[in-house]
Amino acid sequence: MTRNQIHSIFLSAFVFVAALIATRPAAAQGSKQSYPTMAPVEQYLMDRDAEIALARRAAPDSISHDASVIVLTRHGYETAVEGKNGWVCTVARGWLAMFDNPEFWSPKVRAAGCFNPPAARSILPYDYKRTELLLAGHSKLEVIAAIKAAIDKKELPALEQGTVCYMMSKSSYLTDNGGHNAPHLMFYATDKDRNDAAWGANLTNSPVLSVNYWYFSADAYPQLKAFPPMSVFLVMVDKWSDGTPAPSM
Repeated sequence: MTRNQIHSIFLSAFVFVAALIATRPAAAQGSKQSYPTMAPVEQYLMDRDAEIALARRAAPDSISHDASVIVLTRHGYETAVEGKNGWVCTVARGWLAMFDNPEFWSPKVRAAGCFNPPAARSILPYDYKRTELLLAGHSKLEVIAAIKAAIDKKELPALEQGTVCYMMSKSSYLTDNGGHNAPHLMFYATDKDRNDAAWGANLTNSPVLSVNYWYFSADAYPQLKAFPPMSVFLVMVDKWSDGTPAPSM
């Protein structure tokens, strides 16, 4: 897999949450010019049934069938389906990627993800908070400050061990750069320096990639340097959630 392909996969993925520093500056600049501000809220919304179906396709049916499903509304995420197994499936928008993601405000991003119980308890609260604040009209800097205050007051949880998110829907749209999608799993860790060596991440021919959860580069928002260190480790898989083969990268 080339670095350009890695960048395309990570650029708008959840939660997103997983990206590598852009290796094509011109393309990144183009994205920034395309999405400088938030679009009208209507452009981010989906038909409720379609959103539920897309969210469930993030993981194999054996997992997602009994999962809870949350959907985006004008004021934030709300539960559309109460599940039985502790998993939560959702469709993330671009603003749940890093704060300096060029496609942060893209109304195209539809990133289906299904979180296991530890991730649902310790990752999704950050997504809910960020989304609620942004939809209320707060700026990125205001959102960053509010999240930091909530962390300091222990209103937001610490990362639990064993957190994972399935992102295996062939119907997701992750980024404008290159391919729109690629099936993968994401694991979260608190290692201060990502501890790539322990994971064998970002090495030649390794299937494991890693990135900082909060930003591509802290230069744009240095306030994020004070946030609890969090890493995302991404592992590519060769099948979509329905069991059909995925294109090789």
